[in-house]
Order: sequence, then structure tokens, then C-alpha cells
Amino acid sequence: MFPATAPAGDVFLTMNAPTPVSTSRSGTGAHRQPAPPVWLWVGLCLVAVAWWVAWFGPPPIHFYTFFPLWLGYILTVDGLVHVRAGASLLTRSPARWALLFAFSIPLWWLFEWANQFLGNWRYVMPYRYAPLTYFLLSSLAFSTVMPAIFETATLLRTFAPFRAARRWLRIAPGRGGLIAISLLGAAVFAASLLWPSLFFPLVWVGGFLLLDPINRLMGSKSIAADVARGQWGAVLLLWAAGLVCGFFWEMWNVFSMPKWVYEIPFAADPKLFEMPVLGYGGYLPFALEVYAVYNLLHGLLFRRADTFLPFGSTGRPESPS
Repeated sequence: MFPATAPAGDVFLTMNAPTPVSTSRSGTGAHRQPAPPVWLWVGLCLVAVAWWVAWFGPPPIHFYTFFPLWLGYILTVDGLVHVRAGASLLTRSPARWALLFAFSIPLWWLFEWANQFLGNWRYVMPYRYAPLTYFLLSSLAFSTVMPAIFETATLLRTFAPFRAARRWLRIAPGRGGLIAISLLGAAVFAASLLWPSLFFPLVWVGGFLLLDPINRLMGSKSIAADVARGQWGAVLLLWAAGLVCGFFWEMWNVFSMPKWVYEIPFAADPKLFEMPVLGYGGYLPFALEVYAVYNLLHGLLFRRADTFLPFGSTGRPESPS
């Protein structure tokens, strides 16, 4: 369905990426991987300590482990990328790396707002927080969503199955078609909020259909620009990253406090951790939605297409139709 072609460029990124360290043995010019960076060990320590405290630690300290646990995950994955590729998102631009955390906060608050209509998940809290405390702690936790997805995608891209270009159908609507898709996305998102008992899964699709065509029309990176060239590699990469992160989100959640539980019609069982198995399918469009939100915010803030993430295409539609 998605035949592989020749590898698509360098392992990490062809732009401004350091050359991997090399040494010569017996005149052969053999290459060796860079030494593990210090933040890899910091990340592993954070994961080990925060995971244990989250599941087995005493209150109140185990109520505040979500951010350090996921910061540890992000640092660990970034360090692995650096070892495998000689560069990583953090080493390319610490400022842009930090911006991922900032962009992530409004992204997830949007879904928290949507859940006021959906009622698909609720939080089990150890006690009632003051509104400002709840907002700050929640925003800190939400800030890890986007960097987790993109760091995971960047790591996956260092492996051969995800380095190969994936070509399939070429779907290239013109301006009119992109506007129609965006309007459809808005209608789908609204339907999920207005009739949640029937259309609640569409909240994970509508946002992407709404925003991704706008990114294409702006000349920002977009999945629409990819598939217009018949390139589906970024789609598969983001899908895989969404599932990997989804697994860890749900696994670490199961014995943590605070935690979330789901109330999903028609598909409550069977479950893997707290999440119904069918619910993991939502991580596929969610990862695309994260990508669309990032590129929209980047385009609005910088007025140019992103060059930070090592995947995705840019370009406005060729046809003015």
C-alpha cells in the first residue's frame, strides 16, 4: 500500500545538522557514533525517579510527577536522537525546542474546552486545587504534549523503515478544494461538540481538517503539501509517534495521582490501562492535529514556514482553482 523508495535524505536533517563524529582506524575512516550526551542520562534519571514516585511514592510528592516524568522522557528521546544522528531538536535550537512547550499549552487547553461538551474524560484529583494553582499545574503538564510527539517522531525517523520515502496516492486540491476541506473540518468539529453522543470521535479529525488546509494556503508545512506530491512518510511517522506516546501516556497514568479516566459511549471495553482499546485509534489523527496546530502557530508568529522539524513539506497549491 505504501511502497518504499530510496532513503529520503540524511538521517536527521540536511540543514545545519552537525556532522557525526568520525575517527580513522587503520586508514579505513570508520565512523563512530557520538558519545551519549549528559541530558540523556539526566532524562533517564528523571524517568526512573519520577516513575517510581508517581506509582509508589508518598503523598503529597507523588501528586507532582507528571511534568518531571515527561520531561525525562523528552530529554531521553532527544539524547537518543543525538546519539543516532549526531544532532537533535535540542542541539539544533534550544529556543525553538523550548517553544514546543509553549505552543503545547494552548493546544491541549483547546481540547479541555472541547471536553466540556464531550465529557469523554475526567480527572481524579487528590484534593480540590485553587483555580490559579490548577491552571498553572495543568498548563505545566500540557506543555509536554507537543515536544513528546515531535521528539518521538524525530527518533523514529532515524530508523530505516521511517527514513524511506513512502509514496502513494497524490491528492492535490486547489485553493477552492482546500477551503472546502477546511470548512468541512469546522463543521465536523462543531458537530462533535453539538451532538457528542453521536460524533464525539470526530473532535480528533475536525481540527486537523480545519487547520491543515489553512497551513497549505499560508505556505506553511502541511500534510496537504505532502500528499499533493504523493508523499505519505510524514503521515506514517506522526501516526507511529502518536501511538508510542499514547501507550506511555496511558501506562504511566494507570497508577498515578492525579489521573484521568474515560467515559466513552459504545466502546468502553476492552481496555488497555484506562483507555478503551478502540480509543487508541484517536492518537492517529491527534498526532496530525498536533502537527497542524504547531505549523499554524509557527506561521502566525514567524510569518514563514518551519525549518526546525525534520519532516514535512511546504508550498501553496499550484492551482488557483
